[in-house]
Amino acid sequence: MKPNAAFGLTLLAILLLSGCATVRTLDAAKPGAPIIYSGTRLDWYSLNDGCCPQERFGTTAPKHAALDLPASLLLDTLLLPFAVAAELGVGLGVRGGL
Repeated sequence: MKPNAAFGLTLLAILLLSGCATVRTLDAAKPGAPIIYSGTRLDWYSLNDGCCPQERFGTTAPKHAALDLPASLLLDTLLLPFAVAAELGVGLGVRGGL
């Protein structure tokens, strides 16, 4: 793959992730909001005409929840160990940045 194509795909992925339900719910940090499979649950809630995603999840649902659902399911599955640990109150000491 050419460097310009890789850069373009990376940029596209970053732009798409900003609308991902999983990223939105984890970024919302609403007390009492679901943690385990939160993005998948938000998409499903939206697809089934849920009335109040802001109150329940702390964020709005993606505009195209049906398109977002597979990506949210994948990302929620990858993040499942961290979500379970957070739900159980286990501090993993994970920090971002340099």
